[in-house]
Amino acid sequence: MPETSQPTPSSAVALTTLALICFAANSLFARAALRSAEIDPASYTAIRLASGALVLWLIVRLRHVPAAERRAGSWGSAAALALYAAPFSLAYVALPTGTGALILFGIVQLTMIGSGMINGIRPTPLEWTGLALAFGGLVLLVLPGIETPDAVSALLMAIAGVAWGLYSLRGRGVANPIAATADNFLRSVPMAAVVMLAMLPWAHATPTGVLLACGSGAIASGVGYSIWYLALRSLTPTRAAIVQLSVPVLAAIAGVILLSEVATSRLVIAGGAIVGGIGVAILGRRR
Repeated sequence: MPETSQPTPSSAVALTTLALICFAANSLFARAALRSAEIDPASYTAIRLASGALVLWLIVRLRHVPAAERRAGSWGSAAALALYAAPFSLAYVALPTGTGALILFGIVQLTMIGSGMINGIRPTPLEWTGLALAFGGLVLLVLPGIETPDAVSALLMAIAGVAWGLYSLRGRGVANPIAATADNFLRSVPMAAVVMLAMLPWAHATPTGVLLACGSGAIASGVGYSIWYLALRSLTPTRAAIVQLSVPVLAAIAGVILLSEVATSRLVIAGGAIVGGIGVAILGRRR
């Protein structure tokens, strides 16, 4: 598809749906690989970013992106990407799929909304209500109790959420998002390699673990992000933010069905508060 083309309404729906499935699959791949120690988190992160960089590079070449645009990324964005990917992998050693996705996307949206406030966008009463509801859901999710997720893992996923939110904010308005993403992935590989080398004494990987890491990087990240950028041509920023709220739900359902995880009452209640609150906050924004 040419860089300037616009998807038809039906193709936009299909592209958006596929992209959201890829986002949820990232959580599923990570949890499947890391919960049973098929691979260590550092190796998983490095393989994920390297395979994503390779697929994105191939996509850029197939789209005949001019050489001048292939260096559209930055070291700052690459650092944010690596800071997202490494804690993400570490967190999924202990966090269930749905819980991790809720914390991640809750923090991502709160980070992006908070950035707008810092930059002078005055929140409306409806936006404040939504933010309070979403924050309350996050607090409920991590309050001490029998169903409480591991505190360190929850903190790591929150760090990943902030990093992904910052990465997303840094990428707004780039002329060629796919080329920029490919370059950022490529720049992030050495950073992930340093982390992997630092944790080399604990490195291990089975063929299944490597395959899951490659699936996350090449398909759920590389192809998924490319599909998402195509879908964004037919989505307003508000709608793009709203549809992403379905990702934790998709991830939780997939975790229950495919990984035999338990949908706890705390997860259901907190998830409803987080997703609903962020939706209210986004709808309360000035367009």
